[in-house]
This record gives sequence, structure tokens and C-alpha cells, in this order.
Amino acid sequence: MPRMHPPPPPRRTLKSLAPYILAATTLSLLVYLFARSPASTPHRPPGTPDVVIVTTFDPRLPAAHRANIIENRLDYAARHGYAAFFPNTTQYDLMPNVPSTWSTIPALRHAMTLHPHTPWLFYLTATALIMNPRQPLSLKLLDPRQLESLMIVDTPVVPPDSVIKTFSHLSPARVDFILTQDREGLAGGSLLLRSGEWAKFFLDAWYDPLYRSYNFQKAEGHALEHIVQWHGTVLAKMALVPQRVLNSYTRDSSSPQGNPGDGTYQEGDFVANFHGCARNAARDCEKEMGPLMARWRELRDQERRR
Repeated sequence: MPRMHPPPPPRRTLKSLAPYILAATTLSLLVYLFARSPASTPHRPPGTPDVVIVTTFDPRLPAAHRANIIENRLDYAARHGYAAFFPNTTQYDLMPNVPSTWSTIPALRHAMTLHPHTPWLFYLTATALIMNPRQPLSLKLLDPRQLESLMIVDTPVVPPDSVIKTFSHLSPARVDFILTQDREGLAGGSLLLRSGEWAKFFLDAWYDPLYRSYNFQKAEGHALEHIVQWHGTVLAKMALVPQRVLNSYTRDSSSPQGNPGDGTYQEGDFVANFHGCARNAARDCEKEMGPLMARWRELRDQERRR
């Protein structure tokens, strides 16, 4: 009797495989969308500036002093094709009895809305001057190789002994937030923020009404230190750089232990920040800033004559 063999399995038709093909295609598309580098950006219209400079002003500031600071920013912006945005601190609803310095956060969000295709926001406090405008931020800090050479790694976020430290192995291409420290903590008077979905999340978290109601001693500064230390999603996007690269102080500012150098302004530094002059009734920001404002104009005019 001939040996019997089981019938061959039925062939799968293309129709029967369709659900599997569709699932595989969908999975591949999701991997493509969500595994892309965070540095990728949508199409930018021609003429879009690389950076928006943001400075907020107390409307009580003397008009001539305000005009001087704006002139300082516009000179830097014009050199490198940047945009600039100068809102008043009173434009934003900060909740009752909240310090006006909180306006930094909605001003950055406002600038992002006005310039949706610009990749970077540069916030600079009104108590600071750009003293060395020759180099664009793309060469100074934003190029990944340059940023990697400057990043301060494995250092306490809040000196001297915070147990939360900056990442030891953070790719500069993944950095969305750049700032410095002073000897007390994070120094938010001069910072860079990459525009995008992460920035929206970060600014919303920083501006949380609960933080604004806490009455932190340093207002938004202490709130920033809190979220950086307790939210890994923020720390994982932040890079600290030496203070004199981005935020030199005109008064003594010894850098935190473990950080290179000292943060006190020297001629040739990018920024001179008269830190604390607006909060101290015994100090006069306009008077203090006058000599360096004159020096900035002198250096600018010398360059124009060459």
C-alpha cells in the first residue's frame, strides 16, 4: 500500500498577509518618526534668523537707559542676522505678588511663537551688555564640537555639594539648554534654549503656578534649580559651560569648586553682567553700566574705522 503523506499546508495569499505587512509598515514609520535626532528641525523659510535675542524690560526703566541696552542687542543681531525681541515685564500675567523676573519664562515662550522656525532663543537680562559681538553663537557655543569642548560634566548642579550632577556622557547634539553657574547656583541671566516641543514642555514646567506660589528666595532661579535636580528629562538636555563664556559678572564671582577659572568679567569676554544691581536698592544699574557702555561704543567705533 503506498505510503500516505500529509497534505501540504495551504499557501498564504497576499490578501492573508496584508494585516502583517500593514503592521510592519506602521511600526517602521513609527520608529522613523520617533527615533530621529532631536536636533532635526522642520523646513525653515529662507531668511529665518538662527537666533532670537530676548531681553525683558521693567517699564519704569529710564528711556535713555533702555534705548542704550536695545542698541547693544541690535548691534549684535545685525552683525549675525539674528532677530531681537524686547517685551515689558508687565505684558504677562505673573500672579499677584510675584517678582517681575518670572516674566523671563513667558517672554521666551512668546518669542518662540513669534519666530516659530528659528532654532535658538538667547535670553539676556537687562542688567547685562554684550561686550564682544564679533563671534556668532554658532561658532561660540552652538557647534556641537565647540560645545563638547566647553561642557562641564559630572559637577554638582547646585554648588558646592548637590548630589545631583551634570551627566558625564551627554552628546552635545542632544543638548537643548545651555547656561552657566555662579558660586551660588545656576545663573539664568544669560542662557540659550533650543526652540521646539521640548522647550515648550520645559517652559511650561518652569512656569508652573505651584512654583510661582512657593515664594522661593531667588524666585524663578530657585524654581529652575528645583526642576533641574528633580526632573531627569530636564537635566538630560542641559549643558553647563564656564561662566566667562556666556555670563561674566562685573563683581567678584569665583566659580564653584571644580569649575574652571573665575567668573569675573575681563575685557574680551562675551557678556558683562552687572548681576544683582536691580535687586539692591543701594546700587544704580544705569550708573554702574555707564562706563562699560561707553567702552562698548568705543570698541565698536574703532572696529568701524578699520
